[in-house]
Amino acid sequence: MIPAKFDYVRPSTVEEAVSALQQGGEDAKVLAGGQSLLPVLRLRLAAPSLVVDLGGLAELRQIGEDGDMIAIGAMAAHHDVMRNELVQRHVALLGQATETVADRQVRHRGTLGGALAHADPAGDLGPVALALDAEFVIAGSGGSRTVPASEFFVDYFTTAIGENEILTQVRFPKYTGWGSHYEKFNRTAQAWSMVAVAAALKIDGGTISEARVGLANMSSTPVRATGVEQALVGQAATADAVRAAAEHATEGTDAPSDADAAADYREHLARVLTGRAVLAAAG
Repeated sequence: MIPAKFDYVRPSTVEEAVSALQQGGEDAKVLAGGQSLLPVLRLRLAAPSLVVDLGGLAELRQIGEDGDMIAIGAMAAHHDVMRNELVQRHVALLGQATETVADRQVRHRGTLGGALAHADPAGDLGPVALALDAEFVIAGSGGSRTVPASEFFVDYFTTAIGENEILTQVRFPKYTGWGSHYEKFNRTAQAWSMVAVAAALKIDGGTISEARVGLANMSSTPVRATGVEQALVGQAATADAVRAAAEHATEGTDAPSDADAAADYREHLARVLTGRAVLAAAG
């Protein structure tokens, strides 16, 4: 189908983009990589009066160090994120999850910020951001504010980004030397996950001293598997200890039932995939 008519602007600064959103009102939409918005426009499931294209904001594509954080511009393409040396060294889990996003074409066009702002509960990057305590920098007319990942995801396709605001940067603490793994189960290649698990571990002398685990598609938002984390800390990095901890994976979740899987099947997957992800992270 052909999208409904809309006005289009391509600002050259974040301030211009925020101003354009204000002028466009509640019907304005932000275009990042376009991998989520363009299909919706073609199907006329959305008919914005204005599309604000962030493709001209080179400042939002930068990836760099900022003290003990890795700062990634919201317009950084998935391909650039997963191949970045800083990400591979300090936030390996993010790179591992990004490698599973859709296909090569989408990874070259889609963006880190666009995927996280879209907030699909089956998305691959939400559980990583949540598990790793990422910070989201959001720009508006009053300046910038920083929102922790624990407060960023609000509900289905809903985040803390307000009207006339733009996500400009995602910041990850450094997890240098940690073991990590992203385990994803989907019906077909390149499809959304039925369930996915992001796991990162710090192991000292064979004992798990810190653990971070996030789940995708087990609720209306990504979920932090705190029960698993607590059960892992202080345990030897053995298969038996990991499998016992993985039994806590469904605590605090609200798995949906849909055309892909029933809730109880998703709960089974969450336990099995958590065990696999943590074992792989532990080596």
